[in-house]
Amino acid sequence: MCGIVGLFLKDQSLAPQLGNMLTEMLITMTDRGPDSAGIAIYGAESAGKTKITVQSAGPENDFNGLADELGKSLGATVRQTNNHTHSVLEIPAGQFEPARAALAEIRPSVRIMSHGDMLEIYKEVGLPKDVADRFNLRGMSGTHGIGHTRMATESAVTTMGAHPFNTGSDQCLVHNGSLSNHNSLRRKLRREGVHIQTENDTEVGAAYLTWKMMNGASLGEALESSLEDLDGFFNFVVGTKDGFGVVRDPIACKPAVMAETDQYVAFGSEYRALVNLPGIEDARVWEPEPATVYFWSHSDSPAPQEKAA
Repeated sequence: MCGIVGLFLKDQSLAPQLGNMLTEMLITMTDRGPDSAGIAIYGAESAGKTKITVQSAGPENDFNGLADELGKSLGATVRQTNNHTHSVLEIPAGQFEPARAALAEIRPSVRIMSHGDMLEIYKEVGLPKDVADRFNLRGMSGTHGIGHTRMATESAVTTMGAHPFNTGSDQCLVHNGSLSNHNSLRRKLRREGVHIQTENDTEVGAAYLTWKMMNGASLGEALESSLEDLDGFFNFVVGTKDGFGVVRDPIACKPAVMAETDQYVAFGSEYRALVNLPGIEDARVWEPEPATVYFWSHSDSPAPQEKAA
């Protein structure tokens, strides 16, 4: 049993409140996942720059001089912003793969949480409130974001096992459920060149969507394909650079609720995660249908796109 939340802003005047709203939603789901928590925020984009969010169990040593050493390896200026056990590194666009290789060499104890133009992921072991306080998640702004509270059932309680998972640029996923074919699919995806860091089944789900999108699928098309190719039961909430998607497996045994107003689209494992959102009393509230893909994009019209597989 885990807790999922997601918030996609249609009204960008709410952007400064995104972190605070997501944090409230996340904390409400504490009893569904007290082991660890994480949040993905799509924030401001810097022209010509890519962001890498990294984590360290020993940030005092690992983050000291990191930007200078990475910059020397890349032959470029790297900007570094530390936040507790995480640090955001801004590197020149198109340099992620060389940066990943350099980080493995100069800081082998550092782990990459996310990369992309807008995406930052913060996750750690602990209660959602404590994790949110460590990173000052309430003070973060952005266009959309997703979060997760974890109750581990099949793997160790570690930072790397916490959600969200990022396997492609600006793409991340949170999951409630269990995938039964993740081992065989992990091997296939690794052969296809998709980078997977853990043995967690959820990371395989994220990597599968990354692989489909690498091969030309839209977010919606990738989610539709997951209904055929992923065995098990799942609620997925996915973020991309300009999009937000939701899908439930055909059995739909895991709880889910959505709400939409003129200002936002919200997802929660339970309705209580949504009750403090502005204007929720006037929102259209519904339970997403089984085997049906829902997705919204800032580059499209405000109307949601929906397709039953």
